[in-house]
Amino acid sequence: MTGKENQETTVRLDKWLWAARFFKTRSLASKAVSGGHVHLNGKRVKPSRTVQGGEQLRIQRGVEEYRVNILALSSRRGPAKIAQTLYEETEESQAQREQAREQRRLVKAPASRPEGRPDKRDRRKIRKFLRKE
Repeated sequence: MTGKENQETTVRLDKWLWAARFFKTRSLASKAVSGGHVHLNGKRVKPSRTVQGGEQLRIQRGVEEYRVNILALSSRRGPAKIAQTLYEETEESQAQREQAREQRRLVKAPASRPEGRPDKRDRRKIRKFLRKE
């Protein structure tokens, strides 16, 4: 079997995550896998682990968590429309992400903005506060 035929049947996990556009660069994907933010079939794995169709991934990206099933393999990064055909996100995962997004939106209180730059008196107060005098 040649190298190209082998790539079509199995692909490294970090390369697949990059091709499926979960991470902007392959090194970010590799760091996420090494850091325990990606689990394959419920187990923590290394970035070099090969993936196959039908396996399940749990991807923690920032505050969002994705649970996806691998449908197809690709080692090349293509357009977003094609990348979305590589996986299928579970209904439960979509509902949880939407619910968490809504909760974050409701909890986030509008912050009061300062009217302008601090004047000389305000700057003295700030310096005094920072020095704890």
